[in-house]
Amino acid sequence: MSFIRNIKEDIQSIKERDPAAHSGLEIILTYSGVHAVIWHRVAHWFYKNNHLTIARVISQISRFFTGIEIHPGAKIGKGLLIDHGSGVVIGETAEIGNNCILYQGCTLGGTGKETGKRHPTLGDNVLIGCGAKVLGPFTVGDGAKVAANAVVLETVPPNCTAVGVPARIVRRNGKRTACDDLDQIHIPDPVAQELCQYRFRLEKLERKLLELEKIERK
Repeated sequence: MSFIRNIKEDIQSIKERDPAAHSGLEIILTYSGVHAVIWHRVAHWFYKNNHLTIARVISQISRFFTGIEIHPGAKIGKGLLIDHGSGVVIGETAEIGNNCILYQGCTLGGTGKETGKRHPTLGDNVLIGCGAKVLGPFTVGDGAKVAANAVVLETVPPNCTAVGVPARIVRRNGKRTACDDLDQIHIPDPVAQELCQYRFRLEKLERKLLELEKIERK
C-alpha cells in the first residue's frame, strides 16, 4: 500500500508544480520521469532485500525505456519531478529529499576519489538545473537551487543558489550576494559575474591610484 501511496503522491506533486500537466492520467501515461521513479521504487525494494542482480536488471530496463539512469541503491523521497529527464544520472549512494526537481541532463554522481558514501544528498525542495553536475558526498541544503550546467563540488547551504564552474553561491535566502545590476533572471550568467568581480577590483585599484596621486601632490 505504501508503494501505491507514494506513486499517488508523486503524481499529485507533479500536477501542482508542472503547468504542462493537465491530468493524473496524462502524467502516469506520458511522463518518462514518473515511469523512471516507479521502476526505481521496485528496483530499490529488491536492492534493500539483497537481490542485487534483479535490482540492476530492473534499473537497466528502466534506463532503456526512459533514458534516465537511477541506481537501485539511491534513496528517493516523495514528490520527485524529473522534468523531460533524458540523460539524468543518479548514483548508488545518492539521497534525494521530498519535492525535488531534476531537469534533463543533470548528474548526481561521484568524483571517483571516495569509497562508501560517494554521491550527494539533496534536502527537500531542491532544484537541479539542466546539465548540472553535483559530484561528491556532500549535502545540498533544503530549498537550494543549482543553475543549468553548473558543476557543484562542495556543500550548498539551504536556500542558496549555486552557479558556475566550479559552482559558487550567488544568492542566499533570496538575496543576491554580489552584482545586483547584472542579475537578469535571478540566476546570473557566470561570465557576467566574473566580469563584475573584475570591475570591482578595477574600481578599487583606481581609488588607490587617486589616493597616491593626491599624496604626491602634497
